[in-house]
Amino acid sequence: MGIDYGTKKVGVAFSDEAGVMAFPHDVLKNDGKLFDTLEALIAEKGVGEIVIGHSLSRDGSPNIVQAAIEECIGDLTLRTGLPIHLEPEQYSTQEATRLQGKTPKTDASAAAIILNSYLMKLKNSAVDV
Repeated sequence: MGIDYGTKKVGVAFSDEAGVMAFPHDVLKNDGKLFDTLEALIAEKGVGEIVIGHSLSRDGSPNIVQAAIEECIGDLTLRTGLPIHLEPEQYSTQEATRLQGKTPKTDASAAAIILNSYLMKLKNSAVDV
């Protein structure tokens, strides 16, 4: 599962069963129901790991959203026990907008970009071994 975490909206993506490619799923409101909804999706889709966009400033330092992401990681870890990985997400929303235009699903597409980036790193590290 890939997550593009925002303070108002959270984009969600899933990989195919082989873990080769990510696909946008949905954009959720970041409200009191967020973690219940994420847990339900994790159970429904049989998620084994989570990848969350690591939000950094242009200079590479954590930005204000990253503090909220760290809280999200803590909550998801306590609720699910699943491994959670951070993947740099700079400009993922801009890339999604460039590829498809601004749509209601842009944040889900950004989550797919984040997840695809992580999957490519895994694939490349397996080839290098």
